[in-house]
Amino acid sequence: MSLRIDKLLANMGYGTRKEVKKLLKSGVVKVDDVIVKDPKMQVNPDEQVVTVWGEEVQYKEFIYLMMNKPPGVISATEDVVQETVIDLLEEEDKIFAPFPVGRLDKDTEGLLLLTTDGQLAHQLLSPKKHVPKTYFAVIDGEVTEADVAAFRQGIVLDDGYKTKPAELVILKSGIRSDVEVTITEGKFHQVKRMFQAVGKRVVYLKRIQMGPLSLDESLALGEYRELTDEEVALLKSFQQT
Repeated sequence: MSLRIDKLLANMGYGTRKEVKKLLKSGVVKVDDVIVKDPKMQVNPDEQVVTVWGEEVQYKEFIYLMMNKPPGVISATEDVVQETVIDLLEEEDKIFAPFPVGRLDKDTEGLLLLTTDGQLAHQLLSPKKHVPKTYFAVIDGEVTEADVAAFRQGIVLDDGYKTKPAELVILKSGIRSDVEVTITEGKFHQVKRMFQAVGKRVVYLKRIQMGPLSLDESLALGEYRELTDEEVALLKSFQQT
């Protein structure tokens, strides 16, 4: 895979194309130990060594991050008032300009994928793909087998929309119930509205899985890590229709 040196450096966060051109002119960029000043020069980062100020550039075509999103933070790239998931990233990751794949409600915790791979994001979010998303929830009220059956049939929400069938698993039933629920679509506040429709209230919600990707439980709230090559391959090969 070859690409222009200015595009490679811009992708890796060394500035805009204009800023990268200035960088090249200053003579601090080398390819295989030879100074390069031509922004149009084609390089193959898999086979050639690119350095800036003597530091080797580790080229990544895309970045993939798994975050354990904390409550109180919105799933957006920027907001003038509220803290976003991007604000939680280290500067070295912000420079890639990743974006969240889908959204979690402000008060919802858990698995959020951030990437620069638009094709993968589209694949995971496409309504045609029916990618399952699993949540752990604490419910105010006793969740029963009747609720399990109702979720399996699809729930009619407050606006008249009938959801696609959902899987509801009761972990603990009582005045407060612990459940896991898996849905294959992403309507606004969907899980909360589904329980509201059966006369119950969600008091805590955490996403624990998206497609084949499970939340790394070793991540504290607000922490994140890069996906492993195996996890990326799993996501890319995942097909559900």
